[in-house]
Amino acid sequence: MAILVDGNTKVLCQGITGGAGASHTKACVEYGTKFVGGVTPGKGGLKDPNGIPIFDTVRQAVETTGADATMIFVPPSGAADAILEAAAAGIRVICAITEGVPVQDMIRTKEALKAFPHAVLIGPNCPGIITPARRVSGSGADAKFEGGCKIGIMPGYIHTHRSNASSGKNVGIISRSGTLTYEAVWQTSELGMGQSTCVGIGGDPVRGMGFIDVLELFAKDDDTDGVVMIGEIGGTDEVDAAKWIRDNMKKPVAGFIAGRTAPKGKRMGHAGAIIGGEEDTAQAKIEALRACGILVAESPADLGSTMARALGM
Repeated sequence: MAILVDGNTKVLCQGITGGAGASHTKACVEYGTKFVGGVTPGKGGLKDPNGIPIFDTVRQAVETTGADATMIFVPPSGAADAILEAAAAGIRVICAITEGVPVQDMIRTKEALKAFPHAVLIGPNCPGIITPARRVSGSGADAKFEGGCKIGIMPGYIHTHRSNASSGKNVGIISRSGTLTYEAVWQTSELGMGQSTCVGIGGDPVRGMGFIDVLELFAKDDDTDGVVMIGEIGGTDEVDAAKWIRDNMKKPVAGFIAGRTAPKGKRMGHAGAIIGGEEDTAQAKIEALRACGILVAESPADLGSTMARALGM
């Protein structure tokens, strides 16, 4: 099992003919993702270099291919419309990779998405989602995979399917940071763990799925033995998630909060990574996580070992 996506998920790319959309579609296809179409208005009827059919609208693509997931690589000014077009066409998992989407656009979009309860939004400004494939041959960047689903920009080869994990343990990963998602994946893989699903929820102040949304899914997933949760300064999501874990989660959780040295009032990287008050600081969040029984890594280098300790490895 996994959450949200698996080897049967049929994926589209909105913005497939742009530079980023084209290159990352190619990488997803090479990982074994079941890519069934792309969308670029005015280019319907063509095919991309991978032989994937291109449609003018998401609705046309869904009706023709049965797609149920999409990754969005359109410019920031059009991202909100792309999200809502996907939801209106019946897409179940909407993964918006685009960075720099205006906050006002996302406020309106989140409200509008309430009319489409079937759809979940990941992002924007996120690395995406991946349910690891089984490695069938090769190693490193030359490895060959099957049976997984990669939507977004995550490097597929560092992820490990349970069948390829020496410890037999499988962890879910949720993160606001793309780079730290990869670090957690690499470290858990190196320590013999697999990953059930990895979700980069994005670093914008207004986004789709939050920590609790993903934690609820991991809590119910039989293939997830523990969870790595990576947060950062700004907002209260991590503290709210820690309280939810304390009251609801039966599986071990390892945490990390980035931004210990960030000065108050200065944005650090992500649009949502800004300290607005004492409760927004990394230290306050670390203390809140520990108070709720979560093992917290002292540095990014300890992500894997902290998860291993939480699992009793």
